[in-house]
Amino acid sequence: MDWFTAPEYWTSRLVFQRALAGVYFVAFLSAALQFRALIGDRGMLPVPRFTARVPFRRAPSLFLLHYSDRFFAACAWTGCAVAAALAAGLDSRLPLWAAMLLWLLPWLLYLSIVNVGQTWYAFGWESLLLEVGFLAVFLGNDEVAPPIVVLFLLRWVLFRVEFGAGLIKMRGDACWRKLTCLDFHHETQPMPGPLSWFFHHLPAPAHRVEVAANHVTQLVVPVLLFAPQPVATAAASLMIVTQLWLVLSGNFSWLNWITIVLAASALALPSDAPSSVPAAPLWYEVLVSAVAALLVALSYRPVANMVSRRQIMNRSFDPLHLVNTYGAFGSVSRVRYEVVIEGTADDVPREDSDWREYEFKGKPGDPRRRPRQFAPYHLRLDWLMWFAALSPAYAESWFGGLVERLLENDRDTLRLLRRSPFPPDEPPRFVRARLFRYRYTSWRELRETGAWWERTYVREYLPPTRLAGVAQRS
Repeated sequence: MDWFTAPEYWTSRLVFQRALAGVYFVAFLSAALQFRALIGDRGMLPVPRFTARVPFRRAPSLFLLHYSDRFFAACAWTGCAVAAALAAGLDSRLPLWAAMLLWLLPWLLYLSIVNVGQTWYAFGWESLLLEVGFLAVFLGNDEVAPPIVVLFLLRWVLFRVEFGAGLIKMRGDACWRKLTCLDFHHETQPMPGPLSWFFHHLPAPAHRVEVAANHVTQLVVPVLLFAPQPVATAAASLMIVTQLWLVLSGNFSWLNWITIVLAASALALPSDAPSSVPAAPLWYEVLVSAVAALLVALSYRPVANMVSRRQIMNRSFDPLHLVNTYGAFGSVSRVRYEVVIEGTADDVPREDSDWREYEFKGKPGDPRRRPRQFAPYHLRLDWLMWFAALSPAYAESWFGGLVERLLENDRDTLRLLRRSPFPPDEPPRFVRARLFRYRYTSWRELRETGAWWERTYVREYLPPTRLAGVAQRS
């Protein structure tokens, strides 16, 4: 069927596939380097405890069939290897069926991780990677031109990502409608980047322009993705520019990058397709058409959510994360709070004890330390610490486990931090947590003090705590 494929998107497919493989690599690397402390056998939320109470039909995963830290590490590092092979173009050297199986493997592995990752993996970009990764299985390789229906479904995902985010803002915090949200957002976002301080200090009119441009990009431009070329390319290009602006202004894991990858699939790039491309085999056309019909049918619930006045953000409607709903920052915090964790080796914890602060890699801590760039790499503990500062309820399931492992000087947990104030063989006797209000310093304060933040003590978050059964020394 001549209508089934679009050879003019040959180069766009190539760019999309190689870039998506890069995102996969970062996701698997993040899992491989962080899982032991988070969800490992001795993690804060161990996988075996989760799988003991959750049936396979609710969370399909290899790890419901078998779990060990060694097996998880093997899966994560295998994912890295497969992603690297895909980025290098191995799929283009294989038969079509084998290339599809190769793309299916990282999807299955990452689905297995997300479905046992619990709160550490409860982010919209996890489901987005799975939804996009599933579509990539059916995009084909050098044996066939890109199927039109899959290209359409990729635009459909991009539309829902952007339009859903735009709707949640307009229905949510009034500051989006007043164009004032960015007066606060650059300061209060989960993990500021190295340029966030400068973005915050842009003039107020510039913030109004930022918000207005965001509304246009999320509520108007997505519709143009389904227009003929070159309009669709112009719409996708504008989305890419907007996402790069967000990349510069903060650390949002790979959310911005995978949105850019999606937009690349809609670009009408100069095609380097061979002069003669074999027709798509019948089995491939039937399979792709059947999958497309399934995904269109599953789109009912995300669409119903988008048009609902009670729209929710970042929800999966099926355990395979095939079609999801997205959205971000329906409300914006006006004040930034941070939980500062400290330990002491003193036998009796007093206010004047030698309390030493634990330093995290990404979240604000030392006021003189400038935020760093980590995205697209995802610092999961740092992100959850932002939620913990909003309310202890967000951290109820894991914060006690974190404190316990700090009291043990647990090696895997300390690897998640930038620095521990205690030697490996001398763990603290007590650990406490305190809540501080953080605000960016002004230009004058930065010049005079060298501090990027000014922080003010608010209240006790966790009183001095020690390991159960450890007696105080007299």
